[in-house]
Amino acid sequence: MKISKTKTQLSRQQPAVIASAISAGTSTDPGRDCPLCPRLVDYRMAVREKDPDGYNGPVPSFGTSDAALLIVGLAPGVQGANRTGRPFTGDYAGDLLYETLLDFGFASGTYEARPDDGLMLQDCRITNAVRCVPPQNKPLPVEITTCRPFLIATMDTMPRLRAIVLLGRVAHDTMLRTLGIRAVTAPFAHGAVHDVGRFKLYDSYHCSRYNTNTRVLTPEMFRAVFARVKADLAQA
Repeated sequence: MKISKTKTQLSRQQPAVIASAISAGTSTDPGRDCPLCPRLVDYRMAVREKDPDGYNGPVPSFGTSDAALLIVGLAPGVQGANRTGRPFTGDYAGDLLYETLLDFGFASGTYEARPDDGLMLQDCRITNAVRCVPPQNKPLPVEITTCRPFLIATMDTMPRLRAIVLLGRVAHDTMLRTLGIRAVTAPFAHGAVHDVGRFKLYDSYHCSRYNTNTRVLTPEMFRAVFARVKADLAQA
C-alpha cells in the first residue's frame, strides 16, 4: 500500500493556513508557530510563558527518512518532548522506549534525556500523531485530523518503510485512517500485527508511566513487540 498525493491532501485543508504552518518548517514538520489548532496554540503560548527556556513548539520527527521502522506516538508530553524538542525525551516514556531501542539495535549511544546526548537512531524514526503538546495529554479528534497531513508527508519521505509501531489506540486509529483501512479489519490489541501490504503495523500499549505503574504494560511486554519487529525486518 502506498501513501501518495501528500501535497494534494495538504492543499485541501485551508491552503493559506497550511502554507503558514509549514513556511517555517517543512512539509513533514510544522513550523514553530503553527497556527492550525487554536486550542493547542493557546496552550503552547501559556506553557511558553511559564517555561520560556523550553522548546515549546511542534516537535519534529527524530531519525532519518531512510529508516525501515517508524514509531508513532500520541503527542509531546509537557515535561518531555515539548520541553526538550525531541520525541519521547525527558519523561518516563522515553526512558522505556529508548532503553528498548538500544537493546534491539534500533539506537546507538547513550540516552540521557536531553536532545544533545548524542543518541542516534538506527534504521528507525520516531514521530507523533499530533506534533503539539495538548492539555492533559489529550488531543481532540479535530486536532488529530488537522495534524495528519504531516504524518502522511513523513511516511511519503520514507521509501524503505516496512514496519510501523503504534503506541496506543490513538496512534493505531490515526494510522488506519491514514491508510484507508477499516477499523473492524485491524482491531487494536497489544502485540497484534496487521499486514497491510507494503507495511506491517505493530500495536503496543503506550509506554507511559501510568500504563507501566498499573502493569497494563510491562517492560517485557514492550520488548516483545520490538523483538517481533526485529525478527520480521531481518527476514524482509
